[in-house]
Amino acid sequence: MTSGSPEAAPLVAGLRRLWVVTAVELRALARRRAVVAGAVVLPPVVVWVYGVALASFPGLPGLSADPATLGRVTGALFAAAFLAGLVGLFETVAARSGDERAAVAGLPRSVTVVARVATVGCAAAVASISALATLAVGVDVAAPLVAAAVLLLAASVYGLLGVVVATLRPTELEGSLVLVFLADLDNALSSGLFPIDASLSVPWLGTVGVTDLLPLAHANALFTAAVLDGSLPDGHLLPALAWPAALLPVALVAYSRATGGLSAASHTDAAVAEIDRGWSS
Repeated sequence: MTSGSPEAAPLVAGLRRLWVVTAVELRALARRRAVVAGAVVLPPVVVWVYGVALASFPGLPGLSADPATLGRVTGALFAAAFLAGLVGLFETVAARSGDERAAVAGLPRSVTVVARVATVGCAAAVASISALATLAVGVDVAAPLVAAAVLLLAASVYGLLGVVVATLRPTELEGSLVLVFLADLDNALSSGLFPIDASLSVPWLGTVGVTDLLPLAHANALFTAAVLDGSLPDGHLLPALAWPAALLPVALVAYSRATGGLSAASHTDAAVAEIDRGWSS
């Protein structure tokens, strides 16, 4: 089966629609001042503030390296996760407003859903690169590629969490507050800088530490090791991968429920015009 065969035509058409819609969503996202400003300003500010703040507490028992360095590492992880979470939130909130013409024009809703998730993934990649580049200015990153991959993993988790939060609190302000609280608390407790002696008995997992169940717990351990010595500590990779794997279907269902009940689709006039041009070209 080749790309020019009749059997491949529906697949090619579907992929083309997906590409067109994703490109439209990315351009629309790039025009959002809050997102662009966040991608430019948030990583440098957060990495610097976290580094200065932790340097003020050199006597913390959980420190395994220079306090300022550990602060910058945790700041980079927070910046990447929060930025991606914001994009997931904004994408889902915007989708609720709808635009009937895209649906009338025959755009399958499945294409819109996948395009939105792909947009969140692209935003997670940008947030990860921005945070890692900021970190690398003041810290010698031992394994840059591994660190970038772990950051992307953490950002993807919060991008999907942003989608879920938006279905529960479908306003940008309230949703952003929920996300910043969740990401900040998660990052602080997952960092290991504040040892917490508490455990839970979980079916199929046995007794586990409370902080090990947090979304960033294992990503934090992987990222810190990749930055400091380039290692990949045992026992963290699979739990870290489990979070996006578990959240992806939840986010897809939540997104579909948030937008599927609307008769209108979710594109602006300009977006619909671009879709039409993409189909006719």
